[in-house]
Amino acid sequence: MSILMTGGGTGGHLAIIRAVKEALVAGNSEQVADSSEMLIYVGSTKGQDKQWFDHDEDFAYKYFFDTRGVVNQGGLGKIKSLFMMAGATLKSIKLIHKHKAKVVFSVGGFSAAPMAFAAKLTGTPLVIHEQNAALGSLNKLLKPYATYFISSYLEESPIKAYPVKEIFFKNAHLRNAVKTVIFLGGSQGAKAINTLALSIAPQLKQNGIRIIHQAGTNNIEEVQKAYDDLDIEVEVFGFTTKLAVYMNEADFAIARAGASTLWELSATAVPTLYIPYPYAASDHQYHNAQFLVKQNLAWIMRENEIDKEKVLILLDENMSAVSHGLMEIVEKNGSQKIATLLKDLEI
Repeated sequence: MSILMTGGGTGGHLAIIRAVKEALVAGNSEQVADSSEMLIYVGSTKGQDKQWFDHDEDFAYKYFFDTRGVVNQGGLGKIKSLFMMAGATLKSIKLIHKHKAKVVFSVGGFSAAPMAFAAKLTGTPLVIHEQNAALGSLNKLLKPYATYFISSYLEESPIKAYPVKEIFFKNAHLRNAVKTVIFLGGSQGAKAINTLALSIAPQLKQNGIRIIHQAGTNNIEEVQKAYDDLDIEVEVFGFTTKLAVYMNEADFAIARAGASTLWELSATAVPTLYIPYPYAASDHQYHNAQFLVKQNLAWIMRENEIDKEKVLILLDENMSAVSHGLMEIVEKNGSQKIATLLKDLEI
């Protein structure tokens, strides 16, 4: 029997695949008698899919189809993308039969389309995980056909817990006064967040507040030089495997509102001001942040509304109520719960 996992293009999607995959592998190692399950990943040659999983030995097989997004293409581009997707869907149907797939787990994104459509066409159980408060185009289309549709934002979801690694929960502790601020623009960086960080850095230094700054891989030298010119010692980085460590050290975050970042910060109980990426599909980062803002568990500023004076005033607030509230709202064991659901569908 096999579990086919599909979707990606971006790190937000792929992080879900990895988290659930690791839970499945851990479950197999703990129950040797049930370790015959074969994990297979199906993605695209575009995006970050190959970078994440091409050499991942937990997957018995990896397939990367020549596909690309449809929504962001022009007229002829859309037609070509649809032809590419149709060909990949036929290949996906063959893979379902070849590997005797009992369930397809999809996280959305253009990479997921061929295998998700193949699941519907072959009657294979389809489990969809939606990371964002605003549904992605593919997930919205396939939601009525899914055996299970999982979302941390929907009341009717069979699993509300987001697949966050256990280390983030282990690091959770109550924040009171702000002694360390972390700026998170993602591994690619965020110009608006970088600009804000540098503009308030002198005041933060004067107030004895330490800075940790994810400036983006391509911006490290420029941002580091700016801090050096200000004579401020800051840990500046782009991509990192130490994100859990950095979040643990922070008392407050200023960050984009991608789903993984939002739930990792929440699991660590870090009060956060979210500055959503303004061009995200369906404005999903704004809606992600609003899910917490409506519960008085976060703050939000649009890029064109950033006010450094308001940010500095915010940092003087007592963070304990928000930090404690995050500990109460975020459920644990999301990866394990999804893994169990997938395993049960195989029986």
